Amino acid sequence: MGVSALSLTRLLGGISGFLQLASLLGLLLLFFKAVQFYLHRQWLLKAFQQFPSPPSHWLFGHKFQKDQELQQTLSWAEKFPSAFPRWFWGSRARIVIYDPDYMKVILGRSGYGLLLLNEQTWFQHRRMLTPAFHYEILKPYVGIVADSVRVMLDKWGKHIDQDSPLEIFQHISLMTLDSIMKCAFSYQGSVQLDRNSQSYIKVIGDMNNLFFDRMRNAFHQNDIIYSLSSDGRSFRRACKLAHEHTDKVIRQRKAQLQDEEELEKVRRKRHLDFLDILLFAKMENGSSLSDEDLRAEVDTFMFEGHDTTASGISWIFYALATHPEHQQKCREEVQSLLGDGSSITWDHMDQMPYTTMCIKEALRLYPPVPVVVRELKTPVTFPDGRSLPKGVPVVLSFYGLHHNSKVWPNPEVYDPFRFAPDSTRHSHSFLPFSGGARNCIGKLFAMNEMKVAVALTLLRFELLPDPTRIPFLIPQLVLKSKNGIHLRLRKLH
Repeated sequence: MGVSALSLTRLLGGISGFLQLASLLGLLLLFFKAVQFYLHRQWLLKAFQQFPSPPSHWLFGHKFQKDQELQQTLSWAEKFPSAFPRWFWGSRARIVIYDPDYMKVILGRSGYGLLLLNEQTWFQHRRMLTPAFHYEILKPYVGIVADSVRVMLDKWGKHIDQDSPLEIFQHISLMTLDSIMKCAFSYQGSVQLDRNSQSYIKVIGDMNNLFFDRMRNAFHQNDIIYSLSSDGRSFRRACKLAHEHTDKVIRQRKAQLQDEEELEKVRRKRHLDFLDILLFAKMENGSSLSDEDLRAEVDTFMFEGHDTTASGISWIFYALATHPEHQQKCREEVQSLLGDGSSITWDHMDQMPYTTMCIKEALRLYPPVPVVVRELKTPVTFPDGRSLPKGVPVVLSFYGLHHNSKVWPNPEVYDPFRFAPDSTRHSHSFLPFSGGARNCIGKLFAMNEMKVAVALTLLRFELLPDPTRIPFLIPQLVLKSKNGIHLRLRKLH
């Protein structure tokens, strides 16, 4: 009995000692994190000392009402010239800029794209993929895009018999996905009639929402905590579904290239399509792209090639619907150029000056990508003498830039004549496709897709707003409306 009691005492003593050690280690870790928090916060405070901003809580940062970020940014941009720091919480902050001179300085330098590949790999891939956007490649894409737009318009023609408003963003997303799949990935079939593609569109929307929800949650910045949360699990599932879609596209093209006739056809081309360039690519060391790099490039271009243009086209349609006088002038221009629109080609793209002005003004008011984040590789000094050290995260607010009253008088007014051929403006005042070395590689493709979509739509429908559902703008990876973009359509005879 005495031996058993002694053993129990020793066991309890061992457990107690272990718990004491664990507590001590926990306290040391907590102390280390507190010191780390304090030092990083002090570094940020010093980095931002030349840039005033509204008072923020030492732990919780600036309080932004959910879905009010855009309005808050514009409000602060009026008070603080060129830039202000935004504190997400105590030791995490970014400097938000919306001044064209500041934009020019940042975009003229190298910087880490926080959502992109590392610098050296990115430049290698950029150089490799540039031929995919040669104008000889882009010319036949106009006809492919036109066919995709017509499929969408045919669906709309059936819908308007129901005499109800149409939420256009989902339809346009399917159309732009259809276009990019056929143009860049040699896809055969109709994405717009495929239910799996509709699932992919939903997954992309879910990833958008989850990404921004994570940014707003201090606890979710820790990868382990986030992975254990319900949002983290949902994000993993969404990524898995998106990767499956990408992997299927790559497998299908690889299978097609097993056919000697198809392979020979590709070899005879002077310029390869986007996916074929990736599949045939050799890096500077002579090796092919790894499966991981291949998937990363396809994932990125699949998203950027459809979601950003879908946002752009949707907001262009909304701008034209709410400004019928400009819509009618665009229609008259397109009718005189294309007749019934049965044929639209590359040569027509530069023959729509007024329509192009209206498109650009819509992209100013509603930039498809409202912000881009960069991390400074080296210290930077701005024209007004203020400076930032290496390592500071910088938010390029294109939305703030495009609505900056010091750059654009009456910025909330839709005025296409801002982009008249004889107009002048700062080189970095209008950046719907970003700028500098990291600008959008597919910007010409995107502009042409927008022109084709606008031209063919205005030949068949009058666009009317739905006064009961005014869009509520929210910034995600692309600019969207919280309640969708609803329009009424009137068939033209």
